[in-house]
Amino acid sequence: MFLLRLMQGNAVLNSGMLLIAVMSLLFPTLLHYTHSEVYAASSELVLSRSTSCIMLVAYAAYLFFQLKSQPSFLTESEETSDDDEVPEISKWEAIIWLLIFTAWVSLLSGYLVDAIEGASVSWNVPISFISVILLPIVGNAAEHAGAIMFAMKDKLDLSLGVAIGSSIQISMFAVPFCVVISWMMGEQMDLNFQLFETATLFISVIVVAFFLQEGTSNYFKGLMLILSYLIVAASFFVHQDPDQG
Repeated sequence: MFLLRLMQGNAVLNSGMLLIAVMSLLFPTLLHYTHSEVYAASSELVLSRSTSCIMLVAYAAYLFFQLKSQPSFLTESEETSDDDEVPEISKWEAIIWLLIFTAWVSLLSGYLVDAIEGASVSWNVPISFISVILLPIVGNAAEHAGAIMFAMKDKLDLSLGVAIGSSIQISMFAVPFCVVISWMMGEQMDLNFQLFETATLFISVIVVAFFLQEGTSNYFKGLMLILSYLIVAASFFVHQDPDQG
């Protein structure tokens, strides 16, 4: 059987970070739907804000551990590389292009968000399906292609880092950062992403962590993950948004 091996410690670490992210999102949701708040109007918001600060600290510790305390992962990845890839642009050129594209994407994102509701009505498709399934596929096409290319070059750890690393970045940094920023702006954004969405995320992370626990990969595990994603996509396609009920 065709079998690929990856660094089990790194895979377990990434899975653990995703589980922490799910736990952080799960408790505010459970607090809301079980109606067990001490203060019905503010407990959920206070929990979300405090949890967001903890998540940012955890993400900073994760970055420090990856870059400083565990440099052997990067060294080993470089040593196992068969070809010496020479950078085509300098570091400062890459930073400049990153800033340009970040500003451009931020501008386009505003128009995209405004167009989602109209597209949902005209296509008769739930907003959640467009935002959770369609947009990530299109928006992360380059990232997906990069992960596949790394896997084809037998750099499975880099491929895993691209696939799971972005999920960790969104769940452990982007989401809590938005909560903290909204707190500073006087807005009331919390970590309650509704019961269906949170349960879907929880089950998805459990499935991924289960397949990664052995530190190996093969075509059967890949097929099962693809089929699991199709189940999630089908679920969101028939899921009715709360504001549409």
